Amino acid sequence: MRGLLLQPIVQAWFSARSHPLRSLLGATAIAVAVATMAIVVTALDGVARYARSSAARAFGSDTFVLARVASPGGISRRELELKLERNPVVTDTDFRFLDRYAGQLVEYGAFVQRGGDVVAGARKYENAAIAGATAALATIRDLGIVEGRFFGREEERQGAQVAVIGADIADALFPARDPIGQTVRVGGRGFRVIGLQARQGNLGGSSLDRNVWMPLAAFERTFGPADTLQIFARPRAADPDARAIAAAEDRARVSMRARRQLAPGAEDTFDILTPDAARSLVFRLSERIGVAAIPISAMALVAAVIVVTNTILVSVTERTREIGVRRAIGARRSQILGEVLAESSLLAAAGGAAGLAAVAVIVRVTDAAGVELVLRASTMGWSLAAAASSGLVAGWYPARRATRIDVVTALRAE
Repeated sequence: MRGLLLQPIVQAWFSARSHPLRSLLGATAIAVAVATMAIVVTALDGVARYARSSAARAFGSDTFVLARVASPGGISRRELELKLERNPVVTDTDFRFLDRYAGQLVEYGAFVQRGGDVVAGARKYENAAIAGATAALATIRDLGIVEGRFFGREEERQGAQVAVIGADIADALFPARDPIGQTVRVGGRGFRVIGLQARQGNLGGSSLDRNVWMPLAAFERTFGPADTLQIFARPRAADPDARAIAAAEDRARVSMRARRQLAPGAEDTFDILTPDAARSLVFRLSERIGVAAIPISAMALVAAVIVVTNTILVSVTERTREIGVRRAIGARRSQILGEVLAESSLLAAAGGAAGLAAVAVIVRVTDAAGVELVLRASTMGWSLAAAASSGLVAGWYPARRATRIDVVTALRAE
């Protein structure tokens, strides 16, 4: 029995090895198809993980934001115009009111940002993200301070001219020096660097490493009163669960409605952006990519099946006399069928393995370049299954054709 099972595989191996270029063509087609499917799935998985991690870096995993308009990227232009007409600006008075009635449920931090140039000596960093904030923001969000510290409440109250800078700013302005203790000029004023952020990466194509953080009072003294604030908030609990987060959001919404004197049933005149809502923009993008990826992968696989089918058909045609001789001396149709299917499956398996090996190399290279991709075992499993299935599909028609070869005609073939 074991010999009967191994015989088609051995025969397929000798047939494939006797025509290496033809076999290489079929295996390459499968490799390209499998690599396409695997890299698309791996990339989409990377996008999803990136959405979660980048949203956590930008907002905090348990942080929500109150703002005049918190999600302009997820609404139409008309909806944005309506919100700007309906929603008043968020002021420092709003922030103080929320903070006064936060109780033990919520912790608030105010934030405003604008673009501007940062100068140190003869060096300049253009279009940095200049942020004014309250000291509490450092406890609400993980700002990733790797050197020095964030400014404290007393520095916030005094409007001290101190700053925390991002990695891009430090690299551009202090390439060969420790930035801590150095002075940068923003808006014509000098700010002493007291902290350095770890490298954060990108969010939505924008660098998170070009920030300059300063106390809100110092920001307003430099640039004038903020047009509108964003208020970051999180539960006061050390490790909040879903119930604590929901309670904090409810308290913030009720407090803001009370501040705006909104009647029961009236629509909110402010926005609340949760981390899930922030991630949804990236997830919707990944879903759209996924919809396009399915037909692309399917077309690659169909093209591979056609190439392998033609390859095996050529093999069957060249072996017509051999098949006729074997049938004449007693070989059964099932044996011929098994050998042809084994050959196509062997090419598909080799191609699938080669395709996955190529994807593994791509993942390793991107990881070295700072792009985190993971080739999961499940992706490898179903990719190999798709390769094996395509091999059987590609070999079925040539195998059926081989079993129907007339013995007399085959023996006359050259």
